[in-house]
Amino acid sequence: MLSYLLISIFLFATFSADTSVWISFFVSNLLLFGMFWWHLHQEKEFSPFISVFLVFSFLFFILSPVLQIGELNLANGVFITNLKYSQTAIVHTNVLVIIFNLTFAAAYLYFKKFRTLRVIPVYDQTKYKTLPILISIITIATVLVFIASFGFVQEEIRRHSGTPSSASIGMLLLWKKVLFMMPFAGIVLCFQYFEKRKKLPLNIVIVALLFLILGAFLLWFKNPLTEKRNALGPIYICIIFLIAPRLLNSNVKMTLFMFFSMIIVFPLSAMLTHVTATFKEILNKPRVLLDSLEGYGIGQVFNTLHYDAFINITATIDYVKYEGFSYGNQLLSGLLFFIPRSLWEAKPITTGKLVGEHLIEYHGFHYSNLSNPLVSEGYINLGIFGVVIIAIVLAITCIKFLSWFKSDDYLKKILALYFSIHLLFLLRGDFANGFSYYIGIFVGVYILTRFMQYIMEQMFLNQLSWKAKHKQRI
Repeated sequence: MLSYLLISIFLFATFSADTSVWISFFVSNLLLFGMFWWHLHQEKEFSPFISVFLVFSFLFFILSPVLQIGELNLANGVFITNLKYSQTAIVHTNVLVIIFNLTFAAAYLYFKKFRTLRVIPVYDQTKYKTLPILISIITIATVLVFIASFGFVQEEIRRHSGTPSSASIGMLLLWKKVLFMMPFAGIVLCFQYFEKRKKLPLNIVIVALLFLILGAFLLWFKNPLTEKRNALGPIYICIIFLIAPRLLNSNVKMTLFMFFSMIIVFPLSAMLTHVTATFKEILNKPRVLLDSLEGYGIGQVFNTLHYDAFINITATIDYVKYEGFSYGNQLLSGLLFFIPRSLWEAKPITTGKLVGEHLIEYHGFHYSNLSNPLVSEGYINLGIFGVVIIAIVLAITCIKFLSWFKSDDYLKKILALYFSIHLLFLLRGDFANGFSYYIGIFVGVYILTRFMQYIMEQMFLNQLSWKAKHKQRI
């Protein structure tokens, strides 16, 4: 709270803007500060979803836009997306953000009282005995995926981040978000088994060996050469939680971790990537590091497309001014992501791309693959009513996952924790990508695992049935 307060004081003391813009950001930050205080001092149960939500809101809706606007010439300034600065548009954007955050907070407090949303799933204790077999089946399936995808992964390792993949979007989703998550599911089940089996029978030795094999496959499928950091972060934070849960087991610890990771560590790492000197040159002459960073301040780090969420809400407002609301049409590309365009030619493009093309057409921008936060996803579909609805749905989703997070079923527990970290990506948008990516993860970790478990159990039942019939004949 002290860090938040000190950053806020410095931020607003040095923020030079139109009075209405300054006040709109101040009110938005005041609301957020109150939510931070309640989360850290009043909320009794551990809720990583709120920690991530608050850190995201401060980083993308307060810190970044304030620094971006502070560097503009307010008379005729333009943002990095070529969108012209408008006092009215910025205030309008802040009003939408305030409505979204206020609605989310109210809905979260209200719906937490509903017992039907707070039912904690219980793991069937009889399944512990068959866990080693299930983990073995997942390991075999992972080996088959490794063989089938070997060429694809090699291509991904060689492919430059700015070069499009030769694989279709559907195949990328199938490989990366579904099948490549199978070793992660196996690792989670290993921890489920370790929790109850403290002795060292043969089974636990086998599971430990399978754990190492699955870990090696996970590193092959999920590493910085094949995946973006927004996909790697949730996976390895979940594994850290499994190994040492006490590191992230309270609202204070989670908020502190996310706050300093996203607001201090990531911006500093972005500054270091600006350095052109080699590691050897820096070791020989440390002054080279400072020379490379000269003139490249923290404000410039935030004035990039990595932190464009707020201004893309403003761009969405500008789009609606020209084209009107979509009345739910834009949600279809996300909700029905699994239908290929070859079968649905009129399938809407993602909202980020739609607004990006609007910026290209009306403002002379050059890039259309933009983010689009949930706030603007709600607005482009149904205006302020859409912002309210999407905030309520998000709050209910977080409450439902909170019950999963308390479960002794490790798959559900980790999928809930994964969703809390994935919120950074989902909140930033666009919705189609954020939603489809998590559904892919859910299928790869939970649905496929439960399907394998069902097949295994059916085989056992058939075997028992065959033995029973065989005994009767004898």
